[in-house]
Amino acid sequence: MINANYIVGHYDIAFVVLDTLRYDVARDALRAGRTPNLAAILPNGQWEMRHTPGNFTYAAHQAFFAGYLPTPALPGRHPRLFAVRFPGSGTTTPETYVFDTPDIVSGLAKAGYHTLCIGGVNFFDKQSPLGQVLPGYFAESHWSPDMGVSGRRSTEFQVRLAADRLDETPPGRRMFLFLNISAIHPPNHFFLPGAKEDNLQTHTAALAYVDQHLPTLFAALRRRGPSLLIICSDHGTTYGEDGYTGHRLSHPIVWNVPYAELILPGAMR
Repeated sequence: MINANYIVGHYDIAFVVLDTLRYDVARDALRAGRTPNLAAILPNGQWEMRHTPGNFTYAAHQAFFAGYLPTPALPGRHPRLFAVRFPGSGTTTPETYVFDTPDIVSGLAKAGYHTLCIGGVNFFDKQSPLGQVLPGYFAESHWSPDMGVSGRRSTEFQVRLAADRLDETPPGRRMFLFLNISAIHPPNHFFLPGAKEDNLQTHTAALAYVDQHLPTLFAALRRRGPSLLIICSDHGTTYGEDGYTGHRLSHPIVWNVPYAELILPGAMR
């Protein structure tokens, strides 16, 4: 586990959620060479399977922002990177950075970070009172239809905006970037030519599309120096398994998510 106490205040932090990405699809796409850019940065070149704290976007992100990231899919108590101070917590250790705030976003702001949200799925669209809750945690937030679930170039627009804002922020100001990638969330059939409906193949094609554009983000982070990168899914989704379709339901395919945390080194100068 990374010691978050050495990170906060010294490194930028980027938290990238590949919304709705299934663990089995992420694993198999990696093995098949469909996600070379992710493969190049993941620890040991592979995903870790974890359990999400929520079976749909809103629930999972409320837990994430309270410091409850996906948990290793093994029995036992697992220490956390970040936590908000809470009496009786059994998962904070000397390596956990503990905030005296109600959420980690305001905690990082209190520690001197500029907090930036680039939204994707509708819980970040700011088009309704509910859609304003999650981006409302951040000092700066962005969303547009082109970056939403129906945008055929959504990831391209999202990472370009993220890279621009990283480049425009003075290097001495630490950044907490949160990026909710929308492309894998239904509908995703348009990422596979000829497909008329969403399925495992279009889910994989959407992930491959996302992978193509992630180097723009990684390069922008590297230009600012080393950063802590957390990249994971918030939940999976079903395509007919055991009679289930979609998510916001309790099925292993929904609960099992890919996860990685790593130090992304700065660019050589």
